[in-house]
Amino acid sequence: MGRRRQWRNGTGSLRIAERDGAAAEPVIPPVSESPVIPVIPVIQVEIAASYGTRRRGLLGRDGIEGAILLTPCNSVHTFRMRFTIDVAYLDKELRVVDVHTMKPGRLGKPRFGARHVLESEAGAMAGWGVRPGVQLTIEP
Repeated sequence: MGRRRQWRNGTGSLRIAERDGAAAEPVIPPVSESPVIPVIPVIQVEIAASYGTRRRGLLGRDGIEGAILLTPCNSVHTFRMRFTIDVAYLDKELRVVDVHTMKPGRLGKPRFGARHVLESEAGAMAGWGVRPGVQLTIEP
């Protein structure tokens, strides 16, 4: 039996892996005179683990750089939000269960098996390769 991870408010780095555990497709930087070195994307993530920070989430913001992880959480809403967001529902091992784009003023259905929710600006998750079945890791 594994020990349950205790999440705390703060920041971290989000890494995305493929379904088979291999690294995500590398992002090739713009052409320059230096040799091309593939870069695996690392996304800054805010961690909202307390009731107050989860409740506030992205409300009152005009956007977000990176993403925000709400934990524990299995459903979100976008009432009083100012922008469209991508929402990824994650299981207890941080594997993506489902991904949706939500416009402001919507109520999302709870997702069976979801323990965490990752939110970002609309279109960001598709660019990062976040889709159902993908394994994520978050390092403080």
